[in-house]
Amino acid sequence: MLSDKESTDAKDGPVVQSTAGQSDTATGEFTESREHSTKRGLSPRHAQFIALGGAIGTGLFVSSGKVLAAAGPAFLLSAYVVMSALIYLVLTAVAEMAAYLPIPGGTMNYYGSRYVSRSMGYMMGWLYFYSFAIFMPFEITASATVVRYWQSSEVVPTSALITILLAPIIILNFLPVKYYGESEFWLAGLKVITIVGLLLLSFIIFWGGGPDHTRLGFWYWVEPGATKPMIVPGGAGRLVAFFSALVTSVLPFTFTPEMVVVTAGEMQSPRRNIPRVARNFFWRLIVFYIGGMIAISVICPSDAPELTSGGSGAGSSPWVVGIKNAGIETLDSIVNAVIITAAWSSGNSFLYLSSRSLYSMALEGNAPRIFKRCTKDGVPIYAVTASSLFGLLAYMNVNSSAADVFNWLLNLVNNGGFISWICCSIIYIRFHRASKVQNVDVTVLASRSPLQPIGAWITLGMFTLLCLLNGFTVFFPSEWSTGDFFSAYVGIPLFSIIYLVHRMLNRDEPWAIPLHLIDLHSGLAELEAEESQEREKPHKSVTGWIKTNLFKRAPKESGPKEST
Repeated sequence: MLSDKESTDAKDGPVVQSTAGQSDTATGEFTESREHSTKRGLSPRHAQFIALGGAIGTGLFVSSGKVLAAAGPAFLLSAYVVMSALIYLVLTAVAEMAAYLPIPGGTMNYYGSRYVSRSMGYMMGWLYFYSFAIFMPFEITASATVVRYWQSSEVVPTSALITILLAPIIILNFLPVKYYGESEFWLAGLKVITIVGLLLLSFIIFWGGGPDHTRLGFWYWVEPGATKPMIVPGGAGRLVAFFSALVTSVLPFTFTPEMVVVTAGEMQSPRRNIPRVARNFFWRLIVFYIGGMIAISVICPSDAPELTSGGSGAGSSPWVVGIKNAGIETLDSIVNAVIITAAWSSGNSFLYLSSRSLYSMALEGNAPRIFKRCTKDGVPIYAVTASSLFGLLAYMNVNSSAADVFNWLLNLVNNGGFISWICCSIIYIRFHRASKVQNVDVTVLASRSPLQPIGAWITLGMFTLLCLLNGFTVFFPSEWSTGDFFSAYVGIPLFSIIYLVHRMLNRDEPWAIPLHLIDLHSGLAELEAEESQEREKPHKSVTGWIKTNLFKRAPKESGPKEST
């Protein structure tokens, strides 16, 4: 049993932190009414397209070639199938929590504080802020590198390219969130159209519809082969290659389910739209990731020199390699242009996510209060400013020695995705068990997936295993590297220390909030009042928006025309 003080702390803790849209324990008033907060400026079409293509960057277009070259097409495809299934299980869990309580500032670190402990929320908040902030200059640098497909550094300096790409992202994030949603709507649409076009192109080349009329079929699965051994020969080497492909393939998926949770806080009619976003996410995994890997394995051989020589930029993209091998002119430049916009769009998304993570932490009291201040348009201006400063790290890549430091900073978050998904699984398990103990039917407000809660236990075990396997190849004597070892595993002790230090400074709090004291109610009344107002407004779907804006007819003239 807890002491009286511990019980009070456990009970009041989540409520006090929930200034992002919950009742105040002292006054019972809605705390957001006292100052500006973020606004629900993301329409259904914004939310759906952000889910479809918001995080599609260089990982899907370029990094997949590294997995293909190292492990072969069969292991590339199987790794993406396994990872897609695990990510979908995480999505169904976080989408249920986000649909139940979609409050402004309701990131996964907020739910960690509310359903598990303040120490977990504190650790996750800094994990997200740092990871998103570092990935933003990484994507900007990737965009600048891809431009080198056309221009050398002598024509346009790298620093100038970084400035040209970075400035619009920062400006866009200082504008109301609807502008971010609008930009992602069109950029995500471009990425979706491009990937669908590439899938159709691969299907045509498969049957011999290319310029040389060579019917490829699955020839590259036969020659040079479906799988490759790694480090050691034989079956053991193929097992190493499979696990290496599984760990390496995580990059395109990193933090994509969490994006749904962050956007829920600024989404219109979130309880109605989050399940739709989740369904679109499922088809994105099937078509873009799994279908894309099948297409890559058809048009690009795993021993292509552009992949195996360690090339950079779009030249090492398996899509570009396949198009050039098929003898199709100019299309490689078009795909290269889309890769640039994809990387730029991802950088835009990561800056948005980083600023909202810092804003959420400020609401919980885990970051300085200044970061929760918003403009009248709902922009957390100081959080955006702090996150934007990380964009200056992109200039470190201009100098080779500084680039090594930047890569080391980036490697700190190698485990970030795995750690986040482990925490997401724990948070959902606690949320599900608390609803059972308190006899709260959360399915009245949020649809529960039939895959849960079993799915959360599966992802908890699998991502714990993969987190430990990250960088496992360094333990082979021929592959040992002290730098690679620290790059692969330094994230685990770093974020564990952050958690434990916060825990030691708050010893009077329980390790985990008792299930019967977990707050499942604060903020619901305000959301229901908001939803009742939303129901009175007309709802426009994506198709309705297209019909209204792209196919609207000119109004009929009334009355007779005047004679001239």
